[in-house]
Amino acid sequence: MLSSSVAGLLTGLSLIIAIGAQNAFVLRQGLARRHVGAVVAVCAVSDLVLIVAGIAGIGTVIEQAGWVVDVVRWAGVAFLTWYGVRSLLRARRGESLEAATGQDATLGVAVRTAVALTWLNPHVYLDTVLLVGSIAHTHDHVWWFAAGAGTASIVWFVGLGYGARLMHRTLSTPRAWQVLDVLIGVTMLGIAALLATGG
Repeated sequence: MLSSSVAGLLTGLSLIIAIGAQNAFVLRQGLARRHVGAVVAVCAVSDLVLIVAGIAGIGTVIEQAGWVVDVVRWAGVAFLTWYGVRSLLRARRGESLEAATGQDATLGVAVRTAVALTWLNPHVYLDTVLLVGSIAHTHDHVWWFAAGAGTASIVWFVGLGYGARLMHRTLSTPRAWQVLDVLIGVTMLGIAALLATGG
């Protein structure tokens, strides 16, 4: 049981730590100290649902209905392109960290963005549902594996969201915030391009 849990934890961390749109948004909210708990909760709970779905066999359904992944992929391309362009435009204004948070100040906007960045990403279905589900079934205790993978998600998102405030002082200048927004924008557009080309 313990070995399955550790394997799940390491698998979960290896898949989630990669810099992507979701992590960039959680980092941004953490730095801004805006609705961090809600954003972290949306991302972590979504991951838990997807992990359970993958282990319960939903991955097989997704594999058979390739059109679903295509629909999600193009919706993700559109959303990531919009968000990437928005970040780059925000960077042009050179606002301070405090001023830059105004557009994402409402809880509803933050939650909707977190939901979109999670559920409109086709890689989440390929990685979290298909891959984690497949790897889990190579272990004797699949639900202990799921517990380990779920723990990885919770630890990562809580650490990223709340740990970001440790960098607040360093990244609170207008120039640092511009660089961060440019990096986020380029990341979002890069991922959108990869999705559009089937990468």
